[in-house]
Amino acid sequence: MMHRTIGAATRAAAMAGMMLAAAPAWAQDAQPDTGDTAWILTASALVLLMTLPGLALFYAGLVRARNVLSVFMQCFAIAAVASLLWAIVGYSLSFGPGGSWIGGLANAGLAHLADVREGTSLSEPTFALFQMTFAIITPALIVGAFAERVRFGWLLPFMALWSLVVYYPSARWVWGGGWLAELGTLDYAGGIVVHTTAGISALVLALLIGKRQGFGQTLILPHSPTLTLIGAGLLWVGWFGFNGGSALGASTDAALAILNTHLAASAAALCWIGLERIKLGKPTTVGLATGAIAGLATVTPAAGQICALGAIGLGALAGLVCFYAVQLVRNRLGIDDSLDVFAVHGVGGMLGSILLAPLATTALGGVGYAEDGGAIPQLVAQLVGVGAVALWSAIWTVVLAMLVSVFLPMRVSGDAEREGLDLASHAERGWELD
Repeated sequence: MMHRTIGAATRAAAMAGMMLAAAPAWAQDAQPDTGDTAWILTASALVLLMTLPGLALFYAGLVRARNVLSVFMQCFAIAAVASLLWAIVGYSLSFGPGGSWIGGLANAGLAHLADVREGTSLSEPTFALFQMTFAIITPALIVGAFAERVRFGWLLPFMALWSLVVYYPSARWVWGGGWLAELGTLDYAGGIVVHTTAGISALVLALLIGKRQGFGQTLILPHSPTLTLIGAGLLWVGWFGFNGGSALGASTDAALAILNTHLAASAAALCWIGLERIKLGKPTTVGLATGAIAGLATVTPAAGQICALGAIGLGALAGLVCFYAVQLVRNRLGIDDSLDVFAVHGVGGMLGSILLAPLATTALGGVGYAEDGGAIPQLVAQLVGVGAVALWSAIWTVVLAMLVSVFLPMRVSGDAEREGLDLASHAERGWELD
């Protein structure tokens, strides 16, 4: 996300930051810009819409009918846990005063928030609200990796700990002025902080929890492509707030990010169904939806820093790479990442984060680099950022998953899995089944 922190902003934003640093009295007297505030409040609602109900619907349509409510339950419960945890300590650890690795507790409980967040035209409560919606959707994305077989009692404490140990430090490093920001790593709206953390953790958890019964032996089909398309549509529209809001103002930067977001999604969706036509004989609605999400995830880290043609090219490449990543993970490696979280979000987020470096050059229509930067130094910074966050996510996902499993088993029983999690875990049915 483009937060105008050290090493993560364009020249204009850096100049604005220096002006603020040189004039603290002005900053204290400043008032939030009402237009920018209105846009970021709207963007916050759009990003929350991505989780509730966008992601829930997208995932619910991809699982079998006996598990549809369990996916809704997991997404909604994670949203509640993540929101409270963000208010209590998350914002302070990610964006409050502190060091390069983690913030302190000066803003714990959302206390002592400034009238205007430094480096922005927003009140700090507005900024904290917008950031909270990202802290909500990131752990919710992981749900797709172990759908239909995870214990709800294990899920919530794990996700709370994961947010504390994986998400908040990653947000600090890249967006909160941490060591990766100082290195020059860029992440306009979450290719590293959101999609890399969630994607890597999803792959690790799919391996730890194991395959669903019948995986690789019988064809496990989505029960409602209609729900999946509705969810994908809500995600697509909500992503305008995700990427456009990351400009932190109602500006040309926001318009460029939204335009690039839409173009990349369109290119990836068409690329995906084209590959389905070649490989499978027919394009599918689930493929169209999945391709669009791959394009959205891939353009996210670069949305405000590349040109329209760059976004189209990045989207087409996302459709190609993520399509074959799904085949590799599912068919070649036999890993049951149920809803392809790693292949779509993880691979897409890392791909876009790395390709940001060459695509940001002014020769290709991008916004360019910092005054002392260039394509090669930027590429190095991107590779370090992706590698460090991916490694951190993988290690701590294993540690936290095993730690929680000492007290609460990760996986439901075989009988519960056959019966379906709707009844076994929540004593409800999503649909009346024959």
